[in-house]
Amino acid sequence: MKVKTPKAVAIDISGVNLSYGTTHVLKNVDLAIQPGELFAFLGPSGCGKTTLLRLIAGFAQSQTGQVRLDGQDVAILPPWKRDVGMVFQSYALWPHMTVAQNVAFGLEERHRPRVEIEAKVAQALELVGLSALAQRRPAQLSGGQQQRVALARTIAIEPKVLLLDEPLSNLDAKMRVSVRRELRALQQRLGLTTIFVTHDQEEANTICDRIAVMEAGVIQQVGTPMELYERPANLFVANFLGTANILGADAGIAVPAGQRLVFRPQHAILAPVDGATMNGPVTNREFLGATVRYGVRVGGGEVLVDAPFQSGGELREVGEMVGISVPERRRLYLPA
Repeated sequence: MKVKTPKAVAIDISGVNLSYGTTHVLKNVDLAIQPGELFAFLGPSGCGKTTLLRLIAGFAQSQTGQVRLDGQDVAILPPWKRDVGMVFQSYALWPHMTVAQNVAFGLEERHRPRVEIEAKVAQALELVGLSALAQRRPAQLSGGQQQRVALARTIAIEPKVLLLDEPLSNLDAKMRVSVRRELRALQQRLGLTTIFVTHDQEEANTICDRIAVMEAGVIQQVGTPMELYERPANLFVANFLGTANILGADAGIAVPAGQRLVFRPQHAILAPVDGATMNGPVTNREFLGATVRYGVRVGGGEVLVDAPFQSGGELREVGEMVGISVPERRRLYLPA
């Protein structure tokens, strides 16, 4: 059954500053999200990502700047006039209502005709695969099913934009993997412009088209997951997205003044000590399945090296002196 959805819209944010008292939460935020994108706000707790999401939804107000949905400045519009659907971290389901009643809630608040409500509830539940559970209550559902109910409730009102605030954080690790794939498939089927807030880089990398990495209220970099991983703009992005070795001249290697050498563990190669880029003793060894991760003491720090695991292959022992080579094309120099 096809669910009617509005055309995908662009979201443009320009010159946004938001403060609570003396705390500057969002700082000169400029961002352009393309129609139909699944876009992530990614960063540590307190970086401003949820505040930015709430600003788009209308639950927060900035002191400066504009938020435009499909070209319309919505800064002065209340949440219920923005045609934005938001799924909260807690799901916010009514425990005394059935699944169908929860999904119908937003439509009833908009005083839609009963026939229309019933049709849209049925469509939304079919879309998320919960038609058979329409008469259950939230307490009778798994965490993943509750999350789907929250999604169905939002989809039923046919929003222009879908906002997801850490929607997977209450699920166990296995369920998160399953549900995030369902989220991606659903978003593509609907074609909705969607923003996904998370502190989990794996979630953002696996399902999102592009990511805005945030820290201390500032957008540090915007790009595809691969762009951010391969070409981080600064040390924060390099360190936050995946595992990175970040070395200065104190590691005994040539590094330009005021910069750091950055490379990923899988881009380093264990080599003979003579002629290697750097060398030192193995401090620890971790078996990760397809790879073996070695920690090697270099200068005053530790360098991580991921070596492919081969059954019966030689393993380096803790205390063994090894060399580490880093191909020039894998070296990235960033301001300290």
